[in-house]
Amino acid sequence: MKRGSGGPASAWLRARQRSKVAHDEDGDVGTRLGRDGTDPREAPPTRTSRVVDPAEHFYYVWLQLMVPPVVYNWVVVILRTCFPSIALDYLAVWLTLDYASDLMYAADMIVAVRSGYLEQGVLITDLGRLKTRYLRSGAFFRDLASLLPTDLFYLVFGIRAATVRINRLLRTPRLIEALDRMETRTSYPNTFRITKLMIYIFVLIHWNACLYFALSDYIGFGSDGWVYPNISDPVFASTRRQYFYCFWFSAQIFTTVGDTPLPRREEAFLFMIADLLIAVLVFASIVGNVGNVITNLRDRDNVFFPDHELVKAFLRSHRISKELRQRIDNWYQHLHINKKIMRENEILQQLPVHLRTEIAVSVHLPTLSKVTIFQSCEKSLLEELVLKLTSQVFSPGEYVCRKGDVGHEMYIIKEGKLAVVADDGITEFAVLGEGNFFGEISILNIKGNKSGNRRTANIRSIGYSDLFSLSKEDLTEVLSEYPAAKRHLEEKGRQILTKMGMLDAGGAAAAGDGAQQAETKLGGLASVLDALQTKLARLMAEAESVNCKMEARVALLERELEARRRRPAEVAAAQGEHRGDAVGEKAANEREEAEGEQGEDQLRVSGGLDKGDGESTGDRAENRDGGDPKKLTV
Repeated sequence: MKRGSGGPASAWLRARQRSKVAHDEDGDVGTRLGRDGTDPREAPPTRTSRVVDPAEHFYYVWLQLMVPPVVYNWVVVILRTCFPSIALDYLAVWLTLDYASDLMYAADMIVAVRSGYLEQGVLITDLGRLKTRYLRSGAFFRDLASLLPTDLFYLVFGIRAATVRINRLLRTPRLIEALDRMETRTSYPNTFRITKLMIYIFVLIHWNACLYFALSDYIGFGSDGWVYPNISDPVFASTRRQYFYCFWFSAQIFTTVGDTPLPRREEAFLFMIADLLIAVLVFASIVGNVGNVITNLRDRDNVFFPDHELVKAFLRSHRISKELRQRIDNWYQHLHINKKIMRENEILQQLPVHLRTEIAVSVHLPTLSKVTIFQSCEKSLLEELVLKLTSQVFSPGEYVCRKGDVGHEMYIIKEGKLAVVADDGITEFAVLGEGNFFGEISILNIKGNKSGNRRTANIRSIGYSDLFSLSKEDLTEVLSEYPAAKRHLEEKGRQILTKMGMLDAGGAAAAGDGAQQAETKLGGLASVLDALQTKLARLMAEAESVNCKMEARVALLERELEARRRRPAEVAAAQGEHRGDAVGEKAANEREEAEGEQGEDQLRVSGGLDKGDGESTGDRAENRDGGDPKKLTV
């Protein structure tokens, strides 16, 4: 038996091992699936707890909380470095604030590592991916450098050397991000821009004041008229006086207001040159920012309110009466004083449709819901109608509609009072206030209405009145998609006309029958149109099929024609070769015939000669043999 071939015992062992392996695999499967049916060996599920969404309110609040520690380091580090007395007098306060800001910096790193980000529009909440992304970014190394324990250098340079904490200024990008977020969320962005600019200028003057005091200390207090006066003088010895004097001196340089003392030392000259160059940039930035703010305010007013100057120029050029011009001026004054917005669609056109709809619903839906005929309508219909509402402002004494006019829109009173007056314009029948509406029957086009679509009353504005108008065309366009709502509104309109005694029952019935007949005809026409469309589709399909077949047939014919064009040329070439061969053969034959004839001639000549010789020989033989020529024949 060969070694390793195995006998019954080895076969039994192999079977036992296979069963053990199968048992282990079954056990592994059971363990792998676990109690909840999941595989523990698979990648663990992503953890999504405590992940910060950068778009949520918490992140915005956290950015605001990060503003004080960053600004504190920007202001206090240079202050403690250049003013030793301030650093020593309030040392406990500074150390407490220092390490409190360091704690905020550390907490900010935790928030940063747990801040989600968008990938293909989806917020990533996997903590593993968030950590990897943050740890590989430049922001992590910058944040880490800002938290390095540089305070240990106090042991080398002394507790007064606050410059060792200069690395805390590396968190400035967090401050910029916070200010940008605040600017986008504030309701007064122009005011915020001016305030932010003033903060920047304050920090710049503060740094310059500290450097001026440090340079004065280096040159010598009171050594000339440019440096800070001698601190031995009690007037200039207090710490408060030192800072305020340096701050005033720096502000005077940057604003170029007043006369500054002439420098005497080269260091002072260099300091003044740098300050004057910075002052030019500061002045340009102030003018530019203020100009931008004024331009933004003007653009905002132009969008919110109509341009009065153009209207005035038009009125002057056409010599409009003074009374009418005064009414127009009063209307403009009312808009500006009361902040009435007349161009809502232009203001909101940058927003997507669904957001514009939500804004219109929140602003106008409560007013539209007060209209009786719309109270039982579905919300989707009202949401489409609010987008069609147009704001109008009427001046005192101005007629909104007159009796007998054709009604093209209905009105809803948003603010103000209107009077229903007689034809004389004096007698008042009723006063309409906020939430009332009129003109709704004229835009429904109800059959049997005795007044048709004409107004039945005179309505005049008592003061300035803000109204919403809804045109007949807009209502018809919206109701075309809501037939049930259309029937409901028409039924309500008939009920109102019946109460007012303005509905002609016979005309309404005839109109109803006519409408029913028209609907029946329309239904028949629609079915016929559907059948025609089906036939047309079938014919178009057949025409397309025939067209494809014709194109294939034409292509085949073109290929055959091309083949036939090639064939004669090939035949002609073959015939040319055959003709050449025939000509050659004919020439050869003629040549052979000529040679044959020439040979025959030669033979004939030679034969004649031979014959003559024969005859003479025969004659001689005949003469020799007795004259019998047959004897010569062999």
